[in-house]
Amino acid sequence: MLKTTLAGLRAHKLRLLLTAVAITLGVGFIAGTFVLTDTVDKAFGQTFAKSAGKVDVAVLPGDGAGEGPDGENGVPQDVLEKVRALPGVTKVAGLVRGDAALVGEDGKAVGDMPTVGLSVPSGELLRYEVDAGRAPRGVGEVVIHTDLAEREGFEVGEAATVLDERKRPHRFTVVGLVDFGIDQEASYRGAVGFDTATALRMTGEKTYRELDVLGADEAAVAAAVGGSYEVHTGEELGAILAEEAGADTEIIRTGLLLFGMVAMLVSALVIYNTFSILIAQRMREMALLRCVGATRRQVFGGVVTESAVVGLVGSVLGLAAGLGLGWGLLALVHRFNDAIPVAAPALAVRTVVVGLAVGVVVTVGSALLPARAATRVSPVTALRAELEPGSGRFRLGVVRTLFAVLFAAAGLAVGGYASLVMEKGETAMYLVALGGAVFFAGVIAAMPALVRPLGRFAGAIPARAGGVPGRLAVANARRAPRRTATTTIALTVGVGLMSLFAVVAASGKATSVAQLEEQFPVEFQVNTQFGGEDDRVPHALAGALRQRPEFSRVIELRDTRAEIGGDELVVSTVTASALGTTLKPAVTEGSLSALRPGTALVEEYTAKDRGLSVGDTARIATERGTAQVKVVGFHKTPAFGAFLVPEADFDRYFTVRDPSAIMVKMADGADPNAARKAIDTAAQPYPTVRVMSVAEFKDTLNDSVDTMLMIFGGLLGLAIIIALFGIANTLTLSVVERTRESALLRALGITKRQLRRMLSIEALVMAVIGALTGVVLGIAFGWAATEAMGESSVFALPYGQIAGFIVLAAVAGVLAAVMPARRAAKASIVESLSTE
Repeated sequence: MLKTTLAGLRAHKLRLLLTAVAITLGVGFIAGTFVLTDTVDKAFGQTFAKSAGKVDVAVLPGDGAGEGPDGENGVPQDVLEKVRALPGVTKVAGLVRGDAALVGEDGKAVGDMPTVGLSVPSGELLRYEVDAGRAPRGVGEVVIHTDLAEREGFEVGEAATVLDERKRPHRFTVVGLVDFGIDQEASYRGAVGFDTATALRMTGEKTYRELDVLGADEAAVAAAVGGSYEVHTGEELGAILAEEAGADTEIIRTGLLLFGMVAMLVSALVIYNTFSILIAQRMREMALLRCVGATRRQVFGGVVTESAVVGLVGSVLGLAAGLGLGWGLLALVHRFNDAIPVAAPALAVRTVVVGLAVGVVVTVGSALLPARAATRVSPVTALRAELEPGSGRFRLGVVRTLFAVLFAAAGLAVGGYASLVMEKGETAMYLVALGGAVFFAGVIAAMPALVRPLGRFAGAIPARAGGVPGRLAVANARRAPRRTATTTIALTVGVGLMSLFAVVAASGKATSVAQLEEQFPVEFQVNTQFGGEDDRVPHALAGALRQRPEFSRVIELRDTRAEIGGDELVVSTVTASALGTTLKPAVTEGSLSALRPGTALVEEYTAKDRGLSVGDTARIATERGTAQVKVVGFHKTPAFGAFLVPEADFDRYFTVRDPSAIMVKMADGADPNAARKAIDTAAQPYPTVRVMSVAEFKDTLNDSVDTMLMIFGGLLGLAIIIALFGIANTLTLSVVERTRESALLRALGITKRQLRRMLSIEALVMAVIGALTGVVLGIAFGWAATEAMGESSVFALPYGQIAGFIVLAAVAGVLAAVMPARRAAKASIVESLSTE
């Protein structure tokens, strides 16, 4: 029996490869993920090992490390002096890290976050690659990250302005351009480097993040610094740094593998369908084997063996594809972020084992039901000629109907409860996801019964526009419900998830815009570029803007942290004249009009967490003693902090005068361009102040959500490609199965072109059935997920994207039919009619 199975595989090599394609793609994605992340880890290890190899001994802060004068956790100066005094020590460098914002040519601090300020040692302990110039040696010298310098137009020899910890400007001469590639944060945010003393002064740091030592013995350094610090050799330091950098790689790996599992689910559906068709086509062959002595166990074992060989071949090809995919992705990532180092592709034993195991297990598991079906048909029945397996009127059995109803009802119940009854938030969204998965299981069970009505709907236009070939194509798509259902379900998974993400993304954008327009009906917002707690907009800027005729209202939002009930919470206020008129907090209980001296509005989550009710009293530890405030309501506007108090009370409680943000409303009839220019001019003296219009904010929000959706779409695209291969595979096998039928149609007058059109329309109908089912499921559970997000969530349906998904699926389905259609058209009529 084994020889017979292997002989059959050798005789049908093309069939073997077509069947293995789905597994190849799924395993390729999983293997590519491992290759990508393993290669990045390997590259980081090599890079950090090379960098840390310049260090003999490194001292890092431990759990019980000493603190600096202001309580910073690090390595103090006295520890550095102890190490420097050890016999044999030739050099000690204390590494400093903090914020030091570089100012661009436009007078504004560059980036959305302050550039990192680092100490850059010269000589033997210099870890970084100097691309131009040299390392800094004096008080007035600075080096700049090479990419940042190229982007902002700085060159060696030019002057540069850098802000210190208090945002005071200092002028430096650029003496070098440095590649901080081994420092991921510095590469991401951009970095400027100084000598050690200047770095301490500019960043405001009082301790060192690390001591690098040359010429010392590890044991001697450990004895000198005491047990409160970690002491490592250079090799150990390289391993530690590489492991820290690899933490992000682990997150990437986990995320990609989730999409890989979706791809494998789709692959399993395609494999199941393929084997179902193959078994149905080979019933006569298997019946003949039974007649000549093969037992049911042997027939079952033969099918399982065939699936194992297919899984093994597909997995091996998938590993090869994954190696190329991982290397290609790494090159692409490195192109967009050259801080990610490149190394030779890493194909770990774990990757090979996981890839082979997943591919073979999924393939064999998908073939078990078809293999079992092959043993349940009697030899005499199978030897008789019959209609195409699976054709005819399909009816759900009692068990299948019960499962379909049970899963669909359970999914609807869980999803409905999560979105309409339970408290909104993350838990509710997880339950919606669970309900969607359960409901989808019910759809899988009921899908064969849905194929006929869905096929009639999807094929209505093609049947009329395609003439006789069109009507035949729609009939072909509907006559084998089980086969069409399994083929289209694979596409439903991909399109459904993409539709779900599109709906959630569009609803998220609509919710943010609605809240912005309702709670902050202003045209401009002025805040600090870096958004730090101590980084505020100067109060003088608000005064200057109030003098301009272009603006009808200038509103200041001020906040600070204060101890309330043993925790530090944000207490805020806004300009009194704007509260309740221009700015309207979303009050969920109580009344905004009750906000008078001695009262406060509390953010609803904070109130719930602390068991506060309207009418309760809270104690706020202010700069002038403890103040008692009466809770007069709850709000759900995050920008207003945990406690919102009247402006007069805030001035009495705290000394904070500079706002964290300024909101500006234009005067009626004012020119928007002139208003924007007036704000920019007023903000010019303040390097860290950023001006953004509400329209710009909406565009930024839309761009970020669209980018995220594009990434999800790209990752789910593999599942859709696998599903389309399933359609192509189904049609290819169907062409073989319907050889005599196609030849008879040709003999009756259908041309090759009409035959190709018939198969193309058949693929179109199947693709549209899958896409429509996925879109309906995606929209339904996208709505449920939106409802579960929060009370103020706004549902939005991205009509254009949804229609685009259906159109793309239809076009892709037609393309998937090209090869099978060409094969059917090329077949000889006489030879095909003589086929038994």
